[in-house]
Amino acid sequence: MTATLTAPSRCMVLQGVSWSTYQALIHDLESDAGKRLTYDQGTLEIMVPLPPHERYKSRLSRIVEVTTEETETEIASLGSTTWNREDLQKGLEPDACFYIQNERLVRSKDEIDLAVDPPPDLAIEVDYTSSSIDRMAIYAALGVPEVWRFDGETLTLYGLEAGEYCPQEASAVLPLLQRADILRFLQASQTMGETTWVREFRKWVRGKLAE
Repeated sequence: MTATLTAPSRCMVLQGVSWSTYQALIHDLESDAGKRLTYDQGTLEIMVPLPPHERYKSRLSRIVEVTTEETETEIASLGSTTWNREDLQKGLEPDACFYIQNERLVRSKDEIDLAVDPPPDLAIEVDYTSSSIDRMAIYAALGVPEVWRFDGETLTLYGLEAGEYCPQEASAVLPLLQRADILRFLQASQTMGETTWVREFRKWVRGKLAE
């Protein structure tokens, strides 16, 4: 096994890591929410997110939650749950993820097996600190239908089509939301208190529903 430290120093990449070792680390770090693991066929990345990363993850999650509350859409919010498949030798922890269309299929399940159960309908990926592993390829292999990716400036909504992600201007899982509107509220969150920001976004959603 070899290890390399990538910039920034909050990210470490290990080569030659077995699946069993990866699973053991998931278990050992289960109580440490400050570390994110990404595994791809023997390569393991361990990343510690920076504060801006957590801030934007929270804002994007609130956008999903407020929208589904106002549209009375049932969701299952599973945060940074670890998703992996041994047959693919791939796994990761999204910044946040949600079951929306398939919420009912997992509502009563304490354990979800992606070999038989559907993946989350939406994953949120904040790339404030870039990953050294192609996480989008892992999402595609796991079959996640939609990924929102934000790098601190640019927001891209990706929809899975024929095994590949294509940019889209509106969310397929939450059709009320356009990419430009989400980005506008993310930018506004930089100059507003969080409570005021949530109130303004909720007002906007109600206005859209009243149109």
